[in-house]
Parts: sequence; structure tokens; C-alpha cells
Amino acid sequence: MNNSPYSLKPASVRSVMLRVLLALLPGIAVYVWFFGAAILVQIALASITALIAEAAMLKLRGKPVAMFLGDGSALVTAWLIALTFPPIAPWWVTVVGVLAAIVIAKHLYGGLGQNPFNPAMVAFALMIVAYPQLMSQWPAVGFTDFAPQLNAIFGPRQLDAITMATPLDALRTALHTADARATVAGVLGSNATFGNIGGKGWEWIAAAYCLGGAYLLQQRIITWHLPAAFLGALLLVSGGFSLVDAERFAAPSFHIFTGGAMLAAFFIVTDPVSGATTPKGKLIFAAGAALLTWIIRSFGAYPDGIAFAVLLMNIAAPLIDIHTQPPVFGHKRQDGDST
Repeated sequence: MNNSPYSLKPASVRSVMLRVLLALLPGIAVYVWFFGAAILVQIALASITALIAEAAMLKLRGKPVAMFLGDGSALVTAWLIALTFPPIAPWWVTVVGVLAAIVIAKHLYGGLGQNPFNPAMVAFALMIVAYPQLMSQWPAVGFTDFAPQLNAIFGPRQLDAITMATPLDALRTALHTADARATVAGVLGSNATFGNIGGKGWEWIAAAYCLGGAYLLQQRIITWHLPAAFLGALLLVSGGFSLVDAERFAAPSFHIFTGGAMLAAFFIVTDPVSGATTPKGKLIFAAGAALLTWIIRSFGAYPDGIAFAVLLMNIAAPLIDIHTQPPVFGHKRQDGDST
């Protein structure tokens, strides 16, 4: 078609989900480089569990299994769960988390397009509340020996030699439960967990997620509103408090390039089903999630509050959409100007 108007064929769910999976590959590749191939085992385990659970629920609900199973949505949920869970978590932790996401958070609410909560974040929140110790055991950066990692997933858990605290957990513990004179600069400079601007290894993983996010933006799978608002709000609130008291609050670069912030910005808060849908609503939704994330990270009992922040904003999403609906074309604004 050489002349306008142009008619664009709407992207299918399968096409969108496949491109989301493709966008996750750079982050997964860097993850394997720094933390070993255990994450690939978790992704495979989560994917198989998700597909079986999805097929079983579709069968029980009388839906066409082949059509819905092939849309890729269950795999996206599975991959996000695997990427947010510790790569050396016991196999059953991943299985239970995925089952909770697919069966409870997705299908008991009516399936794809009906779930009010992000299924992957439901899985994470449930498992970290139920099994906080198991969800806090992460492999040491640079320790990529596959045999002990595989043994940790499927065998007896003897982890003292291969685990260490995550950067967020190490900083929170040092500032909240250690010497009251501890400062951010002192903690970051004395722990091998930390790199130049964030968690060692996590800096590069975050950059790879950002690369995948840029691909999604280029493909118009997501809009700029959500990642920009999430990262911008996290930068502003963490930067403001860091300027006021740099000894107690980490710099913005640490918050953005550590933990799941970049994954959340491009792959989690951008969930089109459980989040806000209006342009203004997306900005409010993502900024609220970022603010809650920082509050939980800085003052809460959990090192990373993204899951809880997203779920709380999921509750508010319908109300946000109601109050941010753009005016209908041809109607008048309250000030009397036509639109």
C-alpha cells in the first residue's frame, strides 16, 4: 500500500508473547554468564509446569486447549517467575509458585485478560512470605559451577559455599541490623556483593533487560509511559533522599541497577491486563509502583519490594483508569471547550 490511509493488522497474542520472550534473552544470557546455568534449569522447570497447568485448567474450563496453550502467555509468566526466583531455589518452590500463578492468579479469575493481579508477582509474593529463607538464598556472583547448583535445586541443600546475600539484602541488613554507625558508602565499599554502580553482575543484567525493553518499545509492544514513569520516579525519590542523607540512603544508580528494577520497568509493570491502560493512568500506576518499591526497600522487612508494590498498584488500577479517562471526541470539557 503506497498511499494513506494505512490499515495495520493487529498483533496476535502469540506474536506479542513471542517477542516478549525474545526480549528477555539478552538478560538471560548475561544472567548465565554471572550466575551460572542454574537459571536455565529453573526456566525449563517453570515452563513445563506452566504448560501442564495451563492445559489442565483449559480442559477443566472447556476451552480449546491447543489454541490457548499456543498463545505464549503461560511461558511469559513462567519465565518471569524463574527470573525473579533464586536460580538455586528447590525445584518444588518453582513448581508451587508457577501453579499458584497459573491456576489461582490467572484461571480462577477467568483466564488471560481477566486476571486483576500480575500472576508472576502473585507467585513471588506468596513464596517469599511462605518460605522467606529459601527465597533469600542466591548463588555467589562468579560461582558458575553447574554441579553444586543442580544439586541445590534437586538434592540436599548444602549451600554455605555457594551462596551469598543479594546486594539489596546485604545493604538493608548492614544499615538496619548492624552497627548503627554503618553508612551506605562504608557498606558498599566493604562488601564483594557490590559493583561500581549497583550489585556486581546485576549491573550488566539490568543493562541487558534495558536492551530487551528497547526492543519492545521499537516493536510497539509497550509504550514509553510505564518504563519511563517507573524508572523516573525511582530515580527522583531515591535521588532526593540520597541528597538529603547520603549516609542512610543509597544513590539512584544503586536502586535502578540492582535487583529487579529494570526487569520490572520493561516486563512487569507493563502487563496490559493487570495495570492501568490510559496514558495518564500508566504514568500514575508506574510511578506509584516505583515509590512503593523504594519505601519497601528502604524501610520494609523485605530487600526488594517490587512484587508487593505492583500488587498494591494492581488493586488501584481500575480506579486510576476511571479518573484518567480521556474526554470522548465531540464532547465538551468541564471548562466548556469542545474536544
